[in-house]
Amino acid sequence: MLGPLQRLRTTMLRFLPSLHPLRLSLALFTATAAQAAPVAPAVRAEIDILFQQLQTSGCEFNRNGSWHSATEAQAHLLKKLDYLEGKDAVKTTEQFIERGASTSSLSGKPYLVRCGVRPPVESGPWLMAELKALRTRRAKP
Repeated sequence: MLGPLQRLRTTMLRFLPSLHPLRLSLALFTATAAQAAPVAPAVRAEIDILFQQLQTSGCEFNRNGSWHSATEAQAHLLKKLDYLEGKDAVKTTEQFIERGASTSSLSGKPYLVRCGVRPPVESGPWLMAELKALRTRRAKP
């Protein structure tokens, strides 16, 4: 099975036989450069720590009216991260929280986090507070 770049090259070679080799090289380079890059390692590390904190918090995660375990929430949020990463839509941890971990892309409803007997809170502010605490701990000597 051909990958996207191989399909592009095959199509270009089939339908554009008169294309100058230099122009073909430029077109292929542009197509390669346009592919989304993975999230920066420092950003991914923060996101992974947030997932770990959710996992160890004992909190539950509400998506579209249904409560899920932290493990299920993490699996769902990883899928959303992969999707956003493929669209090159995440450059910062805050962007991931805002674009992927705060609301349902299906219903537009906010995700909720419920920890113990405390009332549920929206996941966006909860994750932002966790991120702030993480950065504060890192900044201490």
